Amino acid sequence: MKRYSPTHEWFDDDDNSVGISEHAVQELGDLVFLELPPVGTMVTVGESVAVIESVKAASGINAPLSGEITAVNEALVEVPEALTQTPNTWLFKLAPNAPEELEELMDETGYLDSLEG
Repeated sequence: MKRYSPTHEWFDDDDNSVGISEHAVQELGDLVFLELPPVGTMVTVGESVAVIESVKAASGINAPLSGEITAVNEALVEVPEALTQTPNTWLFKLAPNAPEELEELMDETGYLDSLEG
Protein backbone atom coordinates (compact mmCIF):
# COMPACT_ATOMS: atom_id res chain seq x y z
CA MET A 1 0.00 0.00 0.00
CA LYS A 2 1.25 3.48 -0.84
CA ARG A 3 1.81 5.99 1.92
CA TYR A 4 2.57 9.65 1.26
CA SER A 5 4.80 12.30 2.81
CA PRO A 6 3.73 15.95 3.12
CA THR A 7 6.43 16.76 0.52
CA HIS A 8 4.68 14.59 -2.15
CA GLU A 9 6.85 11.48 -2.10
CA TRP A 10 5.26 8.06 -1.71
CA PHE A 11 6.48 4.75 -0.37
CA ASP A 12 4.84 1.47 -1.43
CA ASP A 13 5.37 -1.16 1.25
CA ASP A 14 4.37 -3.93 -1.18
CA ASP A 15 7.66 -3.64 -3.08
CA ASN A 16 9.62 -0.94 -1.15
CA SER A 17 9.41 1.47 -4.08
CA VAL A 18 9.53 5.26 -3.81
CA GLY A 19 8.11 7.82 -6.22
CA ILE A 20 6.51 11.22 -6.35
CA SER A 21 2.78 11.83 -6.42
CA GLU A 22 0.80 12.50 -9.56
CA HIS A 23 0.06 15.95 -8.11
CA ALA A 24 3.80 16.71 -7.90
CA VAL A 25 4.40 15.51 -11.47
CA GLN A 26 1.58 17.75 -12.74
CA GLU A 27 2.93 20.74 -10.79
CA LEU A 28 6.41 20.27 -12.25
CA GLY A 29 5.23 20.13 -15.86
CA ASP A 30 7.62 19.10 -18.64
CA LEU A 31 10.44 17.08 -17.07
CA VAL A 32 13.95 17.41 -18.49
CA PHE A 33 16.37 15.92 -15.92
CA LEU A 34 16.41 13.35 -13.12
CA GLU A 35 19.29 12.51 -10.81
CA LEU A 36 18.82 9.53 -8.50
CA PRO A 37 20.99 8.39 -5.57
CA PRO A 38 23.50 5.55 -6.03
CA VAL A 39 22.49 2.06 -4.94
CA GLY A 40 23.81 1.41 -1.44
CA THR A 41 23.31 4.99 -0.25
CA MET A 42 22.04 5.24 3.33
CA VAL A 43 19.37 7.94 3.68
CA THR A 44 17.52 9.58 6.54
CA VAL A 45 13.83 10.42 6.52
CA GLY A 46 13.30 13.91 5.08
CA GLU A 47 16.77 14.10 3.54
CA SER A 48 16.99 15.36 -0.05
CA VAL A 49 18.21 12.33 -2.00
CA ALA A 50 17.39 13.05 -5.64
CA VAL A 51 16.82 15.98 -8.00
CA ILE A 52 14.15 16.40 -10.64
CA GLU A 53 14.08 19.32 -13.06
CA SER A 54 11.39 20.60 -15.34
CA VAL A 55 11.33 23.55 -17.71
CA LYS A 56 9.79 25.45 -14.77
CA ALA A 57 11.99 24.55 -11.80
CA ALA A 58 14.33 22.12 -10.06
CA SER A 59 13.04 20.25 -7.02
CA GLY A 60 14.57 17.98 -4.45
CA ILE A 61 13.07 14.58 -3.79
CA ASN A 62 13.18 13.62 -0.12
CA ALA A 63 13.49 10.20 1.45
CA PRO A 64 10.06 9.29 2.85
CA LEU A 65 11.75 6.84 5.26
CA SER A 66 15.24 6.11 6.55
CA GLY A 67 17.07 3.17 5.01
CA GLU A 68 19.26 1.95 2.17
CA ILE A 69 18.72 2.58 -1.55
CA THR A 70 18.54 -0.91 -3.12
CA ALA A 71 17.67 -0.06 -6.76
CA VAL A 72 17.16 2.92 -9.04
CA ASN A 73 14.98 3.25 -12.12
CA GLU A 74 17.69 3.86 -14.73
CA ALA A 75 15.10 4.05 -17.54
CA LEU A 76 13.71 7.25 -16.00
CA VAL A 77 17.17 8.77 -15.70
CA GLU A 78 17.56 8.30 -19.45
CA VAL A 79 14.04 9.55 -20.28
CA PRO A 80 12.68 11.63 -17.36
CA GLU A 81 9.73 12.86 -19.41
CA ALA A 82 8.32 9.30 -19.28
CA LEU A 83 7.28 10.13 -15.71
CA THR A 84 4.79 12.62 -17.16
CA GLN A 85 3.00 9.83 -19.04
CA THR A 86 3.12 7.39 -16.11
CA PRO A 87 3.31 9.54 -12.95
CA ASN A 88 3.06 6.66 -10.47
CA THR A 89 6.30 5.08 -11.70
CA TRP A 90 8.89 4.23 -9.05
CA LEU A 91 12.10 6.23 -8.89
CA PHE A 92 14.09 4.09 -6.48
CA LYS A 93 13.66 1.26 -4.01
CA LEU A 94 14.41 1.64 -0.33
CA ALA A 95 14.95 -0.97 2.36
CA PRO A 96 13.60 0.83 5.45
CA ASN A 97 15.53 0.47 8.67
CA ALA A 98 13.08 2.36 10.92
CA PRO A 99 9.65 0.79 10.28
CA GLU A 100 8.03 3.04 12.89
CA GLU A 101 8.53 5.97 10.46
CA LEU A 102 5.91 4.40 8.20
CA GLU A 103 3.27 5.45 10.76
CA GLU A 104 4.18 9.11 10.10
CA LEU A 105 3.17 8.86 6.43
CA MET A 106 -0.39 9.49 5.19
CA ASP A 107 -2.65 7.07 3.39
CA GLU A 108 -3.95 8.21 0.00
CA THR A 109 -7.13 9.73 1.45
CA GLY A 110 -5.16 11.73 4.01
CA TYR A 111 -2.73 12.90 1.34
CA LEU A 112 -5.49 14.02 -1.03
CA ASP A 113 -7.20 15.81 1.86
CA SER A 114 -3.93 17.60 2.64
CA LEU A 115 -3.83 18.98 -0.91
CA GLU A 116 -7.23 20.58 -0.45
CA GLY A 117 -6.42 22.15 2.90
